[in-house]
Amino acid sequence: MLNQYRDVFRCLKKHDVRYVVIGGIAAVLHGVPRVTFDLDLLIEATVDNAARLLAALGEANLGTASLTTTERLLNNEITIFKDRLRIDVQTRTPGIEFEQAWAQRETMQHSDQGFYVVCVEDLIASETACGREVDLSDVAVLRKLQDEEGR
Repeated sequence: MLNQYRDVFRCLKKHDVRYVVIGGIAAVLHGVPRVTFDLDLLIEATVDNAARLLAALGEANLGTASLTTTERLLNNEITIFKDRLRIDVQTRTPGIEFEQAWAQRETMQHSDQGFYVVCVEDLIASETACGREVDLSDVAVLRKLQDEEGR
């Protein structure tokens, strides 16, 4: 799952993009056993960060990044880049604010590539606020895992 996003994470780091992985992949990384096919990112919603994000996605060969502008990206809550990969970029998401998520982020590694993931507490808050059945199911599993780990 993460192998296909390796270049994306490398380019996000190279361009100093402020983001955290949220959604299904974050849930999987925190221990939820499920399948997901898209990468959800919550970004710092500033002009500079959005420009760095678009440059990073372009360098990672996501041609759809060239079809939008920083202004359009920032004017939408969610922008979907559907190319050889699907990446959903969110400028805001229910239940958490970017600055809080950034301050509490976790750095994870895959194949010697570091990337930022929302902490489990913020993930639970976000998934609860979204309220979809799949999200609430993830929340139940995450809470069970927390109980088992004594968090």
